[in-house]
Amino acid sequence: MKLALVHDWLKNISGAERVLIELHEIFPDAPIYTLFYDKKFTQKWLPDADIRASFLQKIPLITKFYWLFAWLMPTAIEAFDLSEFDRVLSSSVIFSKGLILKPSTKHICYCYSPTRFLWDRNSEARITNYESWSRLIFNHLLRLWDRASADRVDQFIAISKVVQSRIKKYYRRDSIVIYPPMTKLSITNYELRIKDSNLQSAIRNPQFYLIVSRLHKYKNIDIAIEVFNKLNYPLIIIGTGPDKDRLKRLAGGNIMFLGEQDDSTLVEYYRACRAFIMPQEEDFGLTPIEAMSFGKPVVALRQGGAVETVIEGQTGEFFDDPIPETLADAIRRLNENYANYNSETIKAQASLFSHEKFKNLITEIVAS
Repeated sequence: MKLALVHDWLKNISGAERVLIELHEIFPDAPIYTLFYDKKFTQKWLPDADIRASFLQKIPLITKFYWLFAWLMPTAIEAFDLSEFDRVLSSSVIFSKGLILKPSTKHICYCYSPTRFLWDRNSEARITNYESWSRLIFNHLLRLWDRASADRVDQFIAISKVVQSRIKKYYRRDSIVIYPPMTKLSITNYELRIKDSNLQSAIRNPQFYLIVSRLHKYKNIDIAIEVFNKLNYPLIIIGTGPDKDRLKRLAGGNIMFLGEQDDSTLVEYYRACRAFIMPQEEDFGLTPIEAMSFGKPVVALRQGGAVETVIEGQTGEFFDDPIPETLADAIRRLNENYANYNSETIKAQASLFSHEKFKNLITEIVAS
């Protein structure tokens, strides 16, 4: 059996890219087809992978201005010649499921969600590089392509029950659920590396709360900042993104932005924090599982994948609405019950999302 992996693009590390890295470790001989890639990204995260890019790779600064070329991406994904492969496993954020394959090639799509900015009217994850009228036209045409391309998939795998229901609603397709695996940083024994004063201070005084996230408006980081400004609790935010400057202007002196961190440093912040905060809805959400793997409770919005991974009162607390008042109340409940949280119970919940379980399920599906 000859297998190819396909992923939309390779430019930033996020949950989808971490899953792709896991897939590459499971299937190291499978080449990875992608629309375009950042060489720094592949050198760091996929140094031994056979990366094969589309014609979009030849466009200067494609990784920076990629949405200006979104209209070309359906054509680029359809242009891949995968006729030599018996199986194709697409890791699809938007475009990868749109491959055109020969009838005998089985296409398995690991779907992170039906494209949110096309189908979810309440989603703030929008394309913002267009004026409103042109965006409406583009989104309409892309929605038609997105729906048609879903019919090219032989088998859908959803990352959560929430995504499974969306696949059924928007694509009219059945799917099975295979949860993404706990990130390798959670199960690897790193050497303690205290490099800077921020980490030294955090480990000496482990009462800070932690957010690890891309900094976009729809991530609701501003809600957390408002709450922590009022509570005056220490909050560390790891991650970067287009909303960084605005969020920094909102934050008080008790809130620290650390940007991107390597895995070994991130591990130490997980180990040292009091609790993990996830103010946004995620289709699955790997970061709260990473935090739980270190025995840390999670405060999460009661929406999306967190409902399937966090156990209220045992591994964390929920808040029902993405507003400061409900988040503040959840933090209050967490602190009132903090002594009742058992780190081993929390770690056991995280262990349900193991690499080995993911590997066994994915391997079985690909081989079938």
